[in-house]
Amino acid sequence: MRSGTDNAALTRHIARILRQALAHGASVEIDGLGTFSSGGKHGFRFAPQNQPRVFIAYVQEDIAFAKKLYRSFEQSGFRPWLDKKRLLPGQNWPRSIETAIQTSDFFIACFSQRAISKRGSFHSELRYALFCASKVPLDEIFLIPLRLDDCLVPKSISKQTQYLDLFPDWKGGVKRLIAVIKRQNDLRRRKRLPLAG
Repeated sequence: MRSGTDNAALTRHIARILRQALAHGASVEIDGLGTFSSGGKHGFRFAPQNQPRVFIAYVQEDIAFAKKLYRSFEQSGFRPWLDKKRLLPGQNWPRSIETAIQTSDFFIACFSQRAISKRGSFHSELRYALFCASKVPLDEIFLIPLRLDDCLVPKSISKQTQYLDLFPDWKGGVKRLIAVIKRQNDLRRRKRLPLAG
């Protein structure tokens, strides 16, 4: 465990790195917080991250669908999280995935006939997402199950959560999914705004 002195030294070190990067004209993104960029004579500018973070869970056999979703989310201004795009070499991937699920605004579970019958990390991620969903207010959307084909969504999920089909109309399904995420994200932001009075 770090002492207060160690934490203060680490904070100064990070601040020094941030200042050096900004002095050289670089932008620095701090995941979950926002982006610092050079403000010329005025020091720096900070742009907070307001776009929803979207975790995409899938089985390896469905990677093409997951990447297609990732691109759609990026084009919509979201911050998607996909292991193939975000995990770094040497990173503790189980812990990184748990952190990404915890800090996501939405968890997208890509169900398919392959996904429901295969053991592995998809089901582990899904169980952890269900645990995280239990902490989200009941009127908020967190877990969004998607069907990539005509598969059965597990009853423990389908009895409580409406799923969305991305077949046979992929474009229509993705359009509806993006609309739901945008609407829910707007509702959350409005709840967080201080009341005028």
